Amino acid sequence: MNFSNLAEKLEPANLVSCLISQGGLMIYEHYRDPYLADTVAKINSCTKSVLSAIYCIAMDQGLLPAPETPASVFFPQLANDKESQKCEISLLHLLTMTAGFNWTEFGGQNSFPHMTRTPNWVDFVLDQPLSDMPGTRMTYNSGGSQLLSAILVQATGMSVARFAEIHLFEPLGIETYAWEQDPQGIHTGGFGLSLRPMDMLKFGQLYLQRGKWGNTQLISQELVTLSTKPAIHVEAPRRGSYGWHWWTDTYPDNIDFESSRRPLNYFNAYGFGGQCIYILPSIESVVVLTNDQRKKSKIPLQVFRNTIAPYLME
Repeated sequence: MNFSNLAEKLEPANLVSCLISQGGLMIYEHYRDPYLADTVAKINSCTKSVLSAIYCIAMDQGLLPAPETPASVFFPQLANDKESQKCEISLLHLLTMTAGFNWTEFGGQNSFPHMTRTPNWVDFVLDQPLSDMPGTRMTYNSGGSQLLSAILVQATGMSVARFAEIHLFEPLGIETYAWEQDPQGIHTGGFGLSLRPMDMLKFGQLYLQRGKWGNTQLISQELVTLSTKPAIHVEAPRRGSYGWHWWTDTYPDNIDFESSRRPLNYFNAYGFGGQCIYILPSIESVVVLTNDQRKKSKIPLQVFRNTIAPYLME
């Protein structure tokens, strides 16, 4: 592998960081500036995949019921809502973003920016009308992630961040982080976590190792597999499928049947602006990308598939 060639190809993206490990060893590590290696920065919606991890841990410990459990167990108002279908929303629907809420995510009245300007985020989400029957369609919804975060607080009896510290961060050696909270003090489920790039890589490595870290099984193999496999296909312009707050996809789109190369199946966390953790089990690789571009740009979205995935298949 020609690392100098990779660096040249990545230059137009002006990434904050790019880390690639294979077989548990770092094979490429780049930071725009050296100090950024030790700087915690927002990972945006990659927070959702961390939430998925601690959800699985809580399930393994018997603190959370089965995924098919109605969310109304934790939010009784759903069972009494004038829209009777709301009582059908389950934990699984929230994890796969198929709860059916009428939600536009980035703008409008039913969006996470609007949610963050309200005095009670959980109530705001629960009050939203349905546009689809629960379980039928994936609609990207950070509000649903906030409901999951609130459920974790009820189930564990502690804050989401504290539960993560004890059962995920400390075992991985993640010592520095920041995590935003809503007005009720519930840590944000869909965004708001800040980590170092190297700690993002550790998190990805944990999933590559099917939930095992050292001699300890932090997440059961069964739930790692279940949470990262395709649960529902997503609609364009998004691509691939969605699991339990993880994206899943394949590279390339079309494989030459005469080629000896096999397609790369992978799952990934993605945060706005180009914060990414890719796990590629077949080649034992983890890729972390971070960026700080505020303006809308498609370059961060294209980096992995246009530059890094072809490089890894060489």
